[in-house]
This record gives sequence, C-alpha cells and structure tokens, in this order.
Amino acid sequence: MLKVLVVDDDQGLRLSVKSALAVTQRFEIDEAFDGVNAMEKIKAGDKNYDVVILDVDMPRMNGLEALRQIKEFNPGIIVIIMTAHATLNDAIQAVKDGAYNYLAKPVAGDDLLALIDKAVNAHNLISNIAASAPVMVEAGRKIIGHTSQMQKVFNIIHRLAKVDTPVLIRGSSGTGKELVAKAIHFNSARKDEKFVAINCSAIPENLFESELFGHEKGSFTGADQRKIGKFQFAEGGTLFLDEVGDMPQLMQVKILRVLQEKVFTPVGSNREFPTNVRIIAATNRPLEDMIKAGSFREDLFYRLNVVPIFLPALAERKDDMEHMVNIFIKKFNQAHGKRINGIAPDAMAVLKKHSWPGNIRELENVIEHAFVLEMGNIITIASLPESLLIATGTNLIEVPSVMETASSVATAGVSAAVQAHSSLGDDEDSDLGGDDSDLDGEEIVPFTGSAESLDFNAQKEAFEKEFIIKALKTFRGRINQTALHANIPKKTLLRKIEKYGINAKDYVGQ
Repeated sequence: MLKVLVVDDDQGLRLSVKSALAVTQRFEIDEAFDGVNAMEKIKAGDKNYDVVILDVDMPRMNGLEALRQIKEFNPGIIVIIMTAHATLNDAIQAVKDGAYNYLAKPVAGDDLLALIDKAVNAHNLISNIAASAPVMVEAGRKIIGHTSQMQKVFNIIHRLAKVDTPVLIRGSSGTGKELVAKAIHFNSARKDEKFVAINCSAIPENLFESELFGHEKGSFTGADQRKIGKFQFAEGGTLFLDEVGDMPQLMQVKILRVLQEKVFTPVGSNREFPTNVRIIAATNRPLEDMIKAGSFREDLFYRLNVVPIFLPALAERKDDMEHMVNIFIKKFNQAHGKRINGIAPDAMAVLKKHSWPGNIRELENVIEHAFVLEMGNIITIASLPESLLIATGTNLIEVPSVMETASSVATAGVSAAVQAHSSLGDDEDSDLGGDDSDLDGEEIVPFTGSAESLDFNAQKEAFEKEFIIKALKTFRGRINQTALHANIPKKTLLRKIEKYGINAKDYVGQ
C-alpha cells in the first residue's frame, strides 16, 4: 500500500483529493496544512511517504520551497504539484526542479490516479536499477549522494532529470545500461514523449543513415516510399544510441552535426529538419583507446561525454550481490506468484564464487531459473543451474536433486510427526496408538508382512526409479529433453540412471 501525503491549506481540497484516492483502497493517506507541516511529517520518518501531492500557493512555506526541501531530504519521494491557473508557471518550474508532474485545480480523480500510476512506474524503474549502482561523474568529481545505495541512485536520476544534456552510460554487457537510460527518460521533463532505442551494432552500415534520419521516396534502390527516421520519430523525447562505439565513422560525423546544429537531412532530401531530441548513448567499448586508434572521433566523444555514468562489472562488487539477489527475489515473487523469502547461505556462497561474465543480466537469469525449480521457500543449491555449479567447482555429487530435496522435506515432516506423537502425555494419545501402558492385558501381535514395504528409503528409491523411467518414456530416451522438462539437473539424472541400472536407449522411439 502506497503512503501518500496531501498538502494544501484548503481543507476542502484535501478532503476532495483524499476521497478520490480512497476509491481504489490502494493508498494510506495523511494530510498536511502547509509546507512547514508537511516537512515535519516527512522528517519524522515514521511513515516513509512514497508520494506527496503538493499545492504551490501556501502560507509559511510555499510548494516550491517545500519541493526543494523534500528532494534534499529524500530524492526518492514522488512529488506531484497541484496548481491554479495563476501559479501555472510555478508548477512548470517545479517540474524542472524535480516534481514528477502537475495537475490543474480542480483536480479530477481519474487524472490524479493515472498520474500517480505513471509516477510509480517511473519510480520502480529506478528501484530496478539500484542493483546497477551507477556512479555519475561531474567535472571530474564522483557524485556519491547519500550513503544508502537506493538514495545514491535516486540522487543521480534527480540530477539528470533537471538537465537536458547528453548522457554517456559506460559498462560491460549485461550491467543494465538500457534500464538506466529508461529510468533517466521516464523521470525527466521528456517523460510524456517517446523513448526510442537503437542498437548501433545491429544496423548494416549502408542502412545506418536512413535508419536514423529517414529517406525520401526513390532516393536509392528499394526506397519505394518515404520513411521517417528515428530522430524524427523520437521528436520531443529521448533517443538511446546503444553500443555507440560500433557506429561507422561516416555516421559519427553526421551525429556530431546533429548534436551541434540541432538539424538533420533525410537521405535524398535537400531540406533540413530541426530536431528536439535528448541523446543518451551507451557503450562497453574503450572509447579512449578507440580515439587513439582513430576509429572513434574525439570531438563526438566530448559531445556525448557531458554527463558520464559508469556501471561497474558484477565481479567488482560481490559484496552487493546479496542486495541484488533480494531485488530479483522480490521481482520474481510478483511475476511468478511465489513466496520465496531468501537464499540459503551455501547457495549464496556459490553465487559469490562465480566470475559473472554476463554481469547482472546473468545473475537475474540464474535467480529466475531457481524460481522455476525451487519447491521450498528459500533458494537452495539444488535449484541453481548445473552450468553455474560446474563453473564454480561445486561438487555435483554432493548437491541433492530436486526429488531428493522433496524427499528430505517429506522425511523431516514424518520425523516431526513421530516426535510430536511420542511426546504426547498419557491423556493426549491419539487413535494412532499410545505408549506401551495402553497395551495392558493385550496380546502383542508380531508383524508378518514384508519389512521392505515399510522401509522409507527403499520406497523413495522405487519412486525415483519409476519416475525416471516414466520421464524417459515420455521424452523417448532423450537425456537433455528429460532433464529439462522433468526439472532434474542433467548430472543428477545421469547419476540416477547409472545407480538404478536404467538404459535410456531402451526408451528411444517409445
């Protein structure tokens, strides 16, 4: 449930806003009668407000000053401005200073709810990139922000939202560069316009200019109609140039001109078009080395490098891994409707041993893999991908299979039931039997059945063998398909096949 603070000196308007929000039962709503009162409630810290709905024109402290203090105290708080027509310019200034957006009075309930939803989605983008821990460099000085990792990220995005300069995001593949670019866009003044992404390494060199600037009909063979380029399509919004280090040198010259002159010319046209697009670029290439080698233009580098952000590789920050895993657990609990509470210490130790060449993207995939396989309420080694266990030198023979984990849970349950039963007092015996004192005068009948039929381990092994045979029949003896669809690590499956003397070839074509 989102915690919302409604701030206005007009009690009737506060009541109106509260009534509009109360309809959905998604919000816990408090009130403040002016900016000073709002800051007292926010700094008290007992509510940790997610959203502040703030009037501009108030006594003691107006909305603009309250906004400034809120953002200094916690840049992660979403601020929505309410404004009368007379203070519209103040509201626009407030957005430039970090407010998410503004609404004109009288506030319509549907408009307010829709705006809050958009703001929360933009807020969640920042929460998702907390794992990337971006560091912004300004005039050679690292901006650390607050001590909390989340506060640091909010602080960076808040600063970038107030400017319209190009941003260069640098980091290895899989560190979350596009996610950072989206978070910057959807929390900036351009948030209501398009975010257009283009991968520079995926476009053939002869089509690059047409893709970015468009072309006129008949301008080259195959150009049978006029085409709008990405710059024109993204007008007013943000153009994300991913892998900008792979851009051909001829296009580097043309992009530089767009950044300098704010105009472009479609292929086959004599007409210049003005452009109002913010450029965010990203690369995993060493641009400084490319400049020395002559494969990347130095002047373009300095045009793009106005506000650089660095995303460190996961291998460089394994101390943060537990925090990242918790972020992904929360994400996948919502996506898969599960209730996994955390990760076992030995499984966490395996994650920290890995070199993570795929960085955060690889870690996210590993956690989702574990979610699919895990049957308990914490992630265990048994649910981690076999490839990860091999890469970290984890002894696969000592890692229980999913079936063994289930059997262990069942065994623990039976043991607990037996212990609970044996601890019953004389007056608490159940129909399952009491202690020996209840047998007074009764003949003890010896058990004449098969001892194996009551042997738990024997029955468990019989089940495993039957299960594997059935799975092999289903997937016609194909080991890889059986392991994948039966949720058994391939190494474990092969070990069980050998243990029970099963020949997978017997089931090929069945």
